[in-house]
Amino acid sequence: MTVDLPTVRSLTELAELVERDSAVYLRYSPGPESDAAHSSTDHESGLTMPGLAVNPLAAPGWWTLPVEDWLARRVCQYLRETAEGARPWLLSGRVVDIGPDNEPLLVDARPVAWVGAELVEEARTRYARRLTPGAATHRDR
Repeated sequence: MTVDLPTVRSLTELAELVERDSAVYLRYSPGPESDAAHSSTDHESGLTMPGLAVNPLAAPGWWTLPVEDWLARRVCQYLRETAEGARPWLLSGRVVDIGPDNEPLLVDARPVAWVGAELVEEARTRYARRLTPGAATHRDR
């Protein structure tokens, strides 16, 4: 695998990519070359999982807000991982199972693109402006 990938620089560009191919996933890690050497590990149990843990980008059917809002939410979900040296990138592959947080586990990973810093910043701004982080209510359970 090569790290010489195109870079997606805006939520609009990411939305167009996902519209063309709904089987594109987001991953935070050192990158494709590092991930090619091993599968993901469950941090709590220490068990090796049968694939790479990824974040799906296709919006579910119940999502009626703009797709860019959904994508901003997905990009922001694991931003804390960048503090540990992870970098966001896009990939496709075959789902073989689910991880401990119900995330898809992917094999036969094919790198698609890097996620640019400007996209991350746009996602942060949109997420803070358009969504209400941490506002889960008990009435919906």
